[in-house]
Amino acid sequence: MDRIAIELPRPKEADPNAASAVQELLGGRYGEMSTLNNYMYQSFNFKNKKKLKPFYDLVASITAEEFGHVELVAHTINIMMEGSTFPADPNIAPLRNGKDKRSTYHFIDTAQSAKPGDSHGRAWTGDNVFNSGNLVVDLLHNYFLEIGARTHKMRVYEMTDHPTAREMIGYLLVRGGTHIVAYAKALEVATGVDMTKMLPVPSLDNRVFDTARKYEAEGVHTRLYTFSEKDYRDIDKIWKGAHPESGEPLEVVIGAPQGEPVPDYEDIPEEYAPGVSHEDFMEIAKRLQRSAGL
Repeated sequence: MDRIAIELPRPKEADPNAASAVQELLGGRYGEMSTLNNYMYQSFNFKNKKKLKPFYDLVASITAEEFGHVELVAHTINIMMEGSTFPADPNIAPLRNGKDKRSTYHFIDTAQSAKPGDSHGRAWTGDNVFNSGNLVVDLLHNYFLEIGARTHKMRVYEMTDHPTAREMIGYLLVRGGTHIVAYAKALEVATGVDMTKMLPVPSLDNRVFDTARKYEAEGVHTRLYTFSEKDYRDIDKIWKGAHPESGEPLEVVIGAPQGEPVPDYEDIPEEYAPGVSHEDFMEIAKRLQRSAGL
């Protein structure tokens, strides 16, 4: 779907250094690339899907949401980079603002946009994927992974007051907290141990964070989505009852959130991106018309 989870504010000020910190939430050990790929490969490799269908449905449906979280963090980085440099003759160094920033990769490699790497520029690696094949071990890992991700989001939130970063982090604190509760409930069904009694970890309520508070007030933390109109419906065997922190009833939503339009980005001539001039565009349009028989 060509939508993102929430609308991201687009302030005029750029903050490339803060964008490099936000990279940790994309491609760090506890970033969204890790949650996506951990759950994705666990769902691909799941043993006994038919007998253990509620657990498979849970992991698979959360995988779909994590794809959207990767996308949301990437757009946050892109917006935070907007306006970092200026168009000009290459001989006067229009990319000069990039040389003293924490991440020169953003200026040299990706035309001021996100990379699948951490805050130090190290590429995300499949070594971050854990898939033991043992249901309880994998659920325990996922529970810990989401708590680690929540910890990192809280710390990056405290590193930057950039509106785009804080809006994204506030939303993901709430949705990541939902996944923590989901894995805790799955572990209780599988083992009888109530992991929700440990929450929240770290022991700070999401409502403390300004941009998370409104999502909690809207009940975003109580909903788990199937991301399919017909599949993964057995998550209701696990996602039921009351939320362990707020006491509100939990709800399974068939399908996906409505979402918001995907941001579009202006040309960056000094980066030759996208490198299509007005004249080039007109020629492309003519070729498209010819190929369509117009």
